[in-house]
Amino acid sequence: MATSTDLDYPFTGKWMVQNSPANRVPSHGTTRLATSYAIDFVPVDDSGRTSPVTFGSLVRPEPPERFVGFGRALLAPVEGIVVAAHDSEPDHPSYRGIPSIGYALTQRRRVEAGWLALAGNHVFIDTGGVVVVLCHLKQGSLDVQTGQYVKLGTRLARCGNSGNSTEPHVHVQAISTSDIDRADAVPVTFEGSLPSNGEVIDIAR
Repeated sequence: MATSTDLDYPFTGKWMVQNSPANRVPSHGTTRLATSYAIDFVPVDDSGRTSPVTFGSLVRPEPPERFVGFGRALLAPVEGIVVAAHDSEPDHPSYRGIPSIGYALTQRRRVEAGWLALAGNHVFIDTGGVVVVLCHLKQGSLDVQTGQYVKLGTRLARCGNSGNSTEPHVHVQAISTSDIDRADAVPVTFEGSLPSNGEVIDIAR
């Protein structure tokens, strides 16, 4: 099994790092479904915000379209073969403030429901030893299909808010096999280093 894999960033523009394993492993607080080294990237604007904060946003769910990154293009961070591609799950409302508490209380239900309830829309790319996974894609946004070979930078889909997600973002992890129930987590770096939690990555290509 691979000991680690280096990826390109799967996007352009400004994105904030969250749940980085530079600060904590397992990064998402669990080893379930090989997420030990997974990283979330949240799209932000030039001010580092995901969306304007209003009183309404703190007391009620918001449509994902209010967030600056909803629909941003996601790019292949590796070369390889697409071995899984799914984009029929709906993008649900986003939750901040008080609504996020209620959403957190439903977390156990999603965990018990399994991979699809957690990942939402997703794509798996097999590099020939490591499988790279991107999750929470926008419904109906896939630009690739199973069996397709993708190069670095090939557009895969768009950033969404499907699955276990409180606001639009992309979840990236690397695993040892496309069988998620049997996979082991593989550590990742991005362009030779590991980003820190809270860091804003600005990629211009």
